[in-house]
Order: sequence, then C-alpha cells, then structure tokens
Amino acid sequence: MSENQNLLAEQRRALILDEVRRRGGVRVNELTRKLSVSDMTVRRDLDALARQGVIEKVHGGAVPVVEASTHEPGFEAKSALELTAKEDIARAAAAMAVPGSAIALSGGTTTYALAQRLLDVPDLTVVTNSVRVADVFHSAQRPGAAGGARTGAATVVLTGGVRTPSDSLVGPVADQAIASLHFDVLFLGVHGISVEAGLSTPNLAEAETNRRFVQSARRVVVVADHTKWGKVGLSSFATLEQVDTFVTDAGLSAAAREEIEEHLPGLLVTGRIADAAS
Repeated sequence: MSENQNLLAEQRRALILDEVRRRGGVRVNELTRKLSVSDMTVRRDLDALARQGVIEKVHGGAVPVVEASTHEPGFEAKSALELTAKEDIARAAAAMAVPGSAIALSGGTTTYALAQRLLDVPDLTVVTNSVRVADVFHSAQRPGAAGGARTGAATVVLTGGVRTPSDSLVGPVADQAIASLHFDVLFLGVHGISVEAGLSTPNLAEAETNRRFVQSARRVVVVADHTKWGKVGLSSFATLEQVDTFVTDAGLSAAAREEIEEHLPGLLVTGRIADAAS
C-alpha cells in the first residue's frame, strides 16, 4: 500500500478498516509506513472511524469493534458508512434493471442509493418494504420535482408491516404481500454475508421477510459493500447458492473473491482500488 499517499480520505479509511478487521488490530506507526502518510493523518482517520463505531481506539493503534449478532444499527448510522462504495455498487446494479420489468428492493442504505439510480429506468414496477426507497420514487414523481415529471416513471408498491430501525417494513403483513408477487429481479441489501451463514440479519422478522423476497424472485442480486463479507447476524435467510450475482466494491480482498466465486455464479467488483485493498 506504499503508493496510496494520494488516496481520498474515504478510500484510505476503507483500507485502514480492512487492515484492522483482517489482522485484529493495527498500530499507528504501521499504518503510517504502509499508507505513506503522516502520523497525524492516520490519527485523524482513526478518530473518524471510531466516531462511526467501526473500530475502537487503543493506546498506539486500533482494534475492531465486535458487534453482537443481534445488534441492528439505525438507517442514519449506516448511511454515513462506505459512501463511495455504495455509489459504485448502485451504478453497476442499476445497469441490470431492464425497462418495463418488475423488480424488488429490500431495505438498506445500499438499496437506497440504488433507488436513486433507478429513477432514469423507464416503466419499472418496484416492490419494496423500505420506507426510504419508496420515498425516493414518490419524491421524484411529485409536482415540482427536479426536472419535472418523468415519462414512464416507476409504479411503486410499498408493503405494509412493522418498521425496523433500518426503516424497513417486516412481519406477517409484509410477508403475505411479497409472497403473492413475482419479480424479475430482487436487489437485496444484507447485514452480513459469509460462506457458513449465507445471508443474515440481526432481526428475526426481517429474516422471514427477506426469505419471502428471495422465494418470489427469478433472479437475486445482492448489493453490499466489502465490510459485509464475513459478518454474521442472528438469523440466516438464504444461502450463497441462492444468489445469482453479488455486486460489491473493490475493497473486497482477493482471498474473499476466490471464496465467493466458488459458491455463486456471478461476482461483480466495482471501483478502482482493488489492488490496494487485496
């Protein structure tokens, strides 16, 4: 990583976080050498990551924060993380949406970013259990929206249900609505993804709702940044073999890519820092 002195702060912090999680902890002087930046720059990056709640600062360095399998961060907390990665993922995933098709978007900050990219895809039918995702489409269709009313604007179906900290609607009402529908493509955000646990979430009700989403889709596309790899929530709702395509960012390590490619047919890595992150 000696050539990364010109990285943007967000990219540099993604590399630091990956190093912390991979090794179980790092020292400041190690990071200054690997990133070719000053001690003060590294400490500012560690402060920023600590404020996001993804690392814990210790004397001379940092260690990862180990989340309980039942911990479910709120939408606002998650929306501040991995912004560049989410935009790269959203751009790539949006290209998979065919005009006139029926798609589903689960809850999450990555699917929220994707929804904004899908506004220019005409004549979509969008089923979602995300209040935030639905609002993206509804706001674009309101009188006075930027650019005026869109021709062929999406038809949006918002399921009912009980609201989670991530602003998703889950429970029997949502499950019944989703089970009665059929989608060409499901774009699915996840809390965690691993070989052993597959796709998982800390919310039991959300796990059941996501299970219904997977069952109703002809094609399943997981959209998740590299920090979700190896993370395991309380409840699994799908195996890797049930995923058709995994769209992620270049922070994913080479070893993880090889492991993923052994279990599912499509892996799409976006962004431009793959060599540094490997």
